[in-house]
Amino acid sequence: MKELNINAIQKVLPHRYPFLLVDKVMIYEEGKKARGIKNLTANEGFFSGHFPGNPVMPAVLAVEAMAQTSGVLMLSLEENKNKIAYFLSIDSAKFRKPIIPGDQLRMEMEILKYNGKIGKVKGEAFVGDELTTEVEMLFMLLEKEKRLK
Repeated sequence: MKELNINAIQKVLPHRYPFLLVDKVMIYEEGKKARGIKNLTANEGFFSGHFPGNPVMPAVLAVEAMAQTSGVLMLSLEENKNKIAYFLSIDSAKFRKPIIPGDQLRMEMEILKYNGKIGKVKGEAFVGDELTTEVEMLFMLLEKEKRLK
């Protein structure tokens, strides 16, 4: 198993605060499966504006954290070192339970298909043993020099 802390993640993903939404990634099947961890504190900027007095993590940010976990999984492969991952679609997203300050979000991600450029992932996110989010997504890997037009 390969474990990446926040410093290693920042070498793989271009995201930075406040858009880096994963604190640790454990790759337990290279190129296939990974677990991401996001520790949520009351200091997260989105909590102050997303239902003040009853803060919850915006569901779309839970999906983004899951996408970043998948991105680390794919971009940590040697053949993808100079690439960047882009979202293509979000499918079958379901939001089952609110995520609140103090929660630790655990994201279990699996690559379903990957052809070297386009891939499909599915994942589930949990707080403790409770399912909070599930999703399927498509992504595309491009060389860092290329830009989407």
